[in-house]
Amino acid sequence: MLFDLTGKVAVVTGAGSGIGKAIAIQLASQGAQVCLLDLNKDAISEVASEINKNSIKAFPCNVSIQSDVIEVFDQIAHEFGRIDILVNSAGIAHVGKLDTTQEADFDRLYQVNIKGVYNAMLGAIPHMKNQQQGVILNLASVAAGLGLNERFAYSMTKGAVLSMTLSVAKDYIQDGIRCNCISPGRVHTPFVDGFLKTNYPGKEKEMFEKLSKTQPIGRMAKPAEIAYLALYLCSDEASFITGTDYPIDGGFIRLNT
Repeated sequence: MLFDLTGKVAVVTGAGSGIGKAIAIQLASQGAQVCLLDLNKDAISEVASEINKNSIKAFPCNVSIQSDVIEVFDQIAHEFGRIDILVNSAGIAHVGKLDTTQEADFDRLYQVNIKGVYNAMLGAIPHMKNQQQGVILNLASVAAGLGLNERFAYSMTKGAVLSMTLSVAKDYIQDGIRCNCISPGRVHTPFVDGFLKTNYPGKEKEMFEKLSKTQPIGRMAKPAEIAYLALYLCSDEASFITGTDYPIDGGFIRLNT
């Protein structure tokens, strides 16, 4: 079977909703033991119930708190004997230019989107080094390499995710660890619906269509479409791939320029 993950132990952060949830579902469908990490305990409990497999376990965790992350990763390694796959999907967004971004918002995005990725990789890499094998997949964004309107802090964090991905791929290639990232365009997640409801009450449908059309393909991605690419990059079929960013953006980067 292609993309068979039987016997693999995978950790997915931000698994309570959106892209993280979709990736967790795909990895579990291919036989992986999936450990769901999210700040929202109820959300990952619901995801675990929805997947409804013995190979799913939820671990409430704030990825911005390093001691908590290390403890959870050590617990997972002790319980399951190894950590084969880490998917860093936990992240938050912000709308604003430099002079409309408050210090508190800047710090909040740094704590989750940058430090959270660092903390999770720090938790996983020692175990992967001991195994001389492992896969790390980070969720970056098209914002990492483009100038997007009013996405100053968010773009900053995703640029850092891309840079961290390349550094880790270089530094741990001799330890059998592959590290790549995915850069989605707009994806229809609960965050998008919440953003439209908060910022464009009564005009949600109109704005959704407007945002959808910013992708040349004419729509937003579905979380499952991002998850299919994640599944491939986490599988042994992608064993020759490391240090690479994969845009999945409906033509946004190349066809909008």
